[in-house]
Amino acid sequence: MGTRIGWTELPRHVRAAVEEIIGGPVVEAVSQRGGFSPGTADRVRTAAGKRAFVKAVGTELNDFSPQLHRREARVTAALPPEVPAPRLLGSYDDGDWVALVLEDVEGRHPATPWQPDELERVLGAVSTAAQMPDLISAEESLAEDFAGWRRLSENPPADLDPWVARHLDVLCRLADRGLAATRGDALVHMDIRADNVLLGADGTVTVVDWPWACRGAEWLDRALLLINVRLHGGHDASALLAQHTADADPDDVIAFLGGFAGTFLDAARQPAPPGLPTVRAFQRAQGDAVLSWVRELLN
Repeated sequence: MGTRIGWTELPRHVRAAVEEIIGGPVVEAVSQRGGFSPGTADRVRTAAGKRAFVKAVGTELNDFSPQLHRREARVTAALPPEVPAPRLLGSYDDGDWVALVLEDVEGRHPATPWQPDELERVLGAVSTAAQMPDLISAEESLAEDFAGWRRLSENPPADLDPWVARHLDVLCRLADRGLAATRGDALVHMDIRADNVLLGADGTVTVVDWPWACRGAEWLDRALLLINVRLHGGHDASALLAQHTADADPDDVIAFLGGFAGTFLDAARQPAPPGLPTVRAFQRAQGDAVLSWVRELLN
């Protein structure tokens, strides 16, 4: 996870802008764990009792993170009302620091390993028919990432898995097919994991962190969620995959997973980004989990 700063470490002018959006001075801020950002993630309360969730980051912490916040602000502001996401109350951007002020949602992350009832709730919640035609397509968004196997084949690391080394051509073709299989018009989150989901005591499901949202095949988020299930164990992920992507060609689904395996493993060998010392280890864990799954599915 990221090494976060807290509310009081934000520049004074950023805090003032956030307080103007909320409508009063913040008297309490509780930092939230999880996620991969060096910026703030605070549940805040004003003297008048108003609540909000604040995310803010500046280029001095990580020069890419503000771009993600800008993208998330645009996406979240335009999300259809049927999408289970927190509403954007306002945002601030001075060209350096970017802050998002979102609806404060009561809830907790799902337990991992996933509990069957919680998993079914979330799988149902992400199965919406919502559309946002102006978003980038998943195929375009993932094109560079899904070239991961080609980059690995051009410059293989010394510790490359022997099975991978023997099947690099197959894996490259798999990623190409997986990329084409993403085509569709559904709104997809593209980063569904337990730490991006909140479960309300009333049974509601809220999906947070939307910077990677795009247009794609309707089953993509369910497949991505099952990557997280596979990572944490405790379920027959292959049976769940067959059940929850039954509307897709099974070979397309396997190819999509194969593309993500290459994405994770190629990214994991890069230097850690500023402020995110643990992200490469997490990518490696995901890559190993998906690769072992793809090998099973191909047999």
